Amino acid sequence: MVSKRVFITGLGFITSIGNDQESVVRSLRELRHGIERYPEFDDPDVPVKVLATVKGFDVDSTDFEDWTYPEGYSIRREVLRGLAPHGVYAWCAMQQCIADARLDEADISNPDTGLYAASAGSPRLLYHQLTRMNRLGVMRCPPTGIVSSIAGTLNFNLVAGFRILGASCGFSSACASSGHALGFAVDEIVSGRKKRMFIVGGEDCNRESSLPFAGMRALSVQSDPDKASRPFDKARDGFVSTGGAVAMLIESEDEVARRGVRPYCEIIGWGQASDGHNVAISHPEGAGLEQAMRRALASGGLDPEAVDYINAHATSTPIGDVSELRAIKRVFGVGRGRPYVSATKALTGHGLSLSSVMEAGFCALAIRDGFIPGSAHITELDPEAEGVAINRETLAEAPKTVLSNSSGFGGANVAILMRAVEG
Repeated sequence: MVSKRVFITGLGFITSIGNDQESVVRSLRELRHGIERYPEFDDPDVPVKVLATVKGFDVDSTDFEDWTYPEGYSIRREVLRGLAPHGVYAWCAMQQCIADARLDEADISNPDTGLYAASAGSPRLLYHQLTRMNRLGVMRCPPTGIVSSIAGTLNFNLVAGFRILGASCGFSSACASSGHALGFAVDEIVSGRKKRMFIVGGEDCNRESSLPFAGMRALSVQSDPDKASRPFDKARDGFVSTGGAVAMLIESEDEVARRGVRPYCEIIGWGQASDGHNVAISHPEGAGLEQAMRRALASGGLDPEAVDYINAHATSTPIGDVSELRAIKRVFGVGRGRPYVSATKALTGHGLSLSSVMEAGFCALAIRDGFIPGSAHITELDPEAEGVAINRETLAEAPKTVLSNSSGFGGANVAILMRAVEG
């Protein structure tokens, strides 16, 4: 059980459904998705036609001098040249998060503040740099080519740019990456090693970050944006890719009291487990996710009956959704009418390394604002979902205890348990 209390005190969003809290909450409440036809997929040789795009940014060029981003954000040129496209998203999300948490510079840059990040790197920039090296010569690669493109690019740039002096680490467990980052960040505070931690997840949002999954037959080939991402629907045929960034701040109880801030919610536990089954396919019975959920509940000292809502990992793949449903039924029972279960990836698409912290952020908003997001785009529910309380519409009900699930390649599973703050 968590012995030292940990609270979410700041959030920043750059997502397909909004680039600030207000627009994200509106999209979650009204089930507005961020998916659209993507011009770069308008090719008869490309079976995928849609992408959950990030709006308001133009970071498609391989030259950072061409990039544009919304007014109100400040990124110095010497920082920008070392960023990936999703690094720009993350920088803006960090600025939002810092302002939201009302941090001053001394709170950010000190040995008691750390940052954990998760991303897959930038396939577009990495390909560009390697091609340039092979065509023009080794010494024609820019000095920042590596730090802007490889998997650690977020933590490299953010800890340097924001002068983070405490813990610094990048996590790579595919779609569970930022879930692991969040879980281990919680442990940093529980252990007393840190007083506050930033957790940032980000991914590019372009052809190179998306289409490799088509070769796995993992992406939806639906051309209608309203039908492409439909977790738990009987006719689902794969996920819709997305990118963006989300930044979250968690703090100890003492820091919350010292700074006089009102937290979104408390993180009361987390759990992880591996399937040990297949490099890319979930265990058919959801064995690892079942154990992750049970461990999260045990960590928080709660019985399954205490959970009001589960934000499911559910990506809209035929195998993965069934695996998760089976795990949920074994942990929480069948036909109880609780907990409610929904998949916000129906709106956002699947953010890969970003998805865990993004969805934990959605849960924090739902707890604070008193609603349970609906599971959109379901026409005919998968028979495997019988007995599970999947809410297709957003509910005007305040969840007190929420579980957020994530699963990644190799059978990595993470469950984060959150609770409303009383008073």
